[in-house]
Order: sequence, then C-alpha cells, then structure tokens
Amino acid sequence: MRTGFRLVVRGRTMGLSFEQEGSVPSSGVTFEVLTDVGLEIGESPVWDAARGVLWFVDTLSPAVFCLMPSTRGVRAYPMPAAVGSLGLAHDGRLVVALRTGVHLFDPGSGTLAFLVHPEPDRGMNRLNDGKIGPDGCFWVGSMHDSLPRAPSGALYRVTPAGDCTRILDGIKVSNGLAWSPDGRTMYHADSRGPFVRVFDFDVASGGLANARLLLSLTEEQGLPDGAAVDRDGLYWSAGVTSGRINRIAPDGRLVDSIVLPVSAPTMPCFGGADMRTVYVTSLASGRTGRHEAGTLIAFRSQVPGVPVGCFGGAWAGQGG
Repeated sequence: MRTGFRLVVRGRTMGLSFEQEGSVPSSGVTFEVLTDVGLEIGESPVWDAARGVLWFVDTLSPAVFCLMPSTRGVRAYPMPAAVGSLGLAHDGRLVVALRTGVHLFDPGSGTLAFLVHPEPDRGMNRLNDGKIGPDGCFWVGSMHDSLPRAPSGALYRVTPAGDCTRILDGIKVSNGLAWSPDGRTMYHADSRGPFVRVFDFDVASGGLANARLLLSLTEEQGLPDGAAVDRDGLYWSAGVTSGRINRIAPDGRLVDSIVLPVSAPTMPCFGGADMRTVYVTSLASGRTGRHEAGTLIAFRSQVPGVPVGCFGGAWAGQGG
C-alpha cells in the first residue's frame, strides 16, 4: 500500500474545508463538495449518461435526488418510504428500492408504479444496496434495520417483469454490489460480516457459481459499504467506518486507499462524459467528535469506471 502522499481537498460547503495527509494512489487529489443539502444516509449514486445527471438518494429523508453537474443544481423527489437504492430503467424511469418494495419511478410525472416486494414477511428488514446487473435485472439486498444486526437480510434478483428470486440469505447488511468489466464476476459484501465475496456470474441467466471470500476488512480499514469497479478491474469499496475508499484487486489484495474528506462514505460511482469522475455519497456521522452531515463529493480518477447496466437493457461493460 502506498503511503505518505499529500491529499489536497478543496471545498467550502456545509463547513467542509480540508488539507490533510493520507494514503492515496497519486501525488494529490482535489475533492469537490457538490451539494448544500444535508443528508442523513446518502446512498446509491448512479450516473445517467443519457440525461447527463447524477441520481442519488437519502434513505431517511426519504428522497431521490438529481444533481445537474453543469449548474450544481439539485432537485429532490420525495419518496413515501425509506429508499435504499436506485437504478436506471431502459424507458427513462428509475427502479427504486423502498421499504415497501421495488417500484418504478417516473421523474417526469412523479408517479410510482409498484413492481414487487421481495420480502413482505420480513418486517424487521429494509431494502438497502441495489444495482442493475449485466443481465438487465435489479439486484437488491436487504438489511436488519435495528441494532444489534441479525442475519435476517438477503439478496434478490428482480426481473423487469417483476419476478423476484432470493439468491443469498443469512446476511446482516447486504452491500457492495458490483461486476467486473466483462460482467463475468459479481462482487457482494456483508458490511457486518464484515467481508466481500465474489461469484462467477452468468450474464445470460444471472446465475451465480463458485462463491469465494475476496477479503475481510476491519473497522479501522473500513467496513465494506457500497462499491464500484474501474476498467482495470479494481473494486472500489467505501470504507464506511474509516473515511476512505479501499481499492481491491481481483485476487483480494488491498492495493491502496484513498482518504476522503468525509468520515462515513457509503458508495462510490463513476460518471461524467469520460467516466473518470468519481462521485461519493456519505452519511451523517459523529465519529470525528463533531456532527458531520452526509453529503456528496467528487474527484477525478486516472482510470475510467465500468458503466452500470440498465433495467431491461443490454450490458454496457467490456464484455457486452
């Protein structure tokens, strides 16, 4: 792991202004704070190339947000229940994971259309991390919504027709969904495992095989929250307890870490016209000894990211 580089952070929103030392993969990283909206649990940033905007959620507001990077304007779309994640649908709508189930949301009309509830019999849970896979389906996990966390969560595969299959069970906090550039490897984390696992992935059927442990992470390293994958195949894991992004090789090596100007990052995603802008959401935290609202930050990456799939659409990765 490379250490000793200087991290320069620029941003004066919500009291954030930083300059600190850290472990970073380059000689300097410039961060920008993109919103004045104080988030409780910022999550699920998704780049929308067709619209040129970034979508993200605040689980507890609850609301879906749309950021227009060119103007820094942010529009909020209130939701009727806690919202864990979202994805893009091929018809311009969004697929959103609410506590009341998976819905299709039309930003133009503001209407929600119910699709399916993966676990109506598990009232102790809420839906959490979700992402569109290379198979065009919405993969979404659940989590036990009280402390201490119990292994009542699961991972589901939801088709555009509304068919829902439970794929994994016995999870405390389902998180970290991402796919390799060729779509043939799926990553999944249990934040309170705390570990990241990998699976062979069949793009045509959505089938999983050959489950194996990628690595376990301590609270000091950063419990694994949301994630993304770059074109070189590195898995970028938000270390929600350490204020950093851990970059992990396909063989499980912790390559390096990017120290962030937020103490509780929840998920990175790649976006922008060249897919080299990294957007990171965070949650409200008091880990530094003072209250820090959740926010949305961005920085540039030397390596572009892998585009995320579209609900009901074709895979856009290197193997598509």
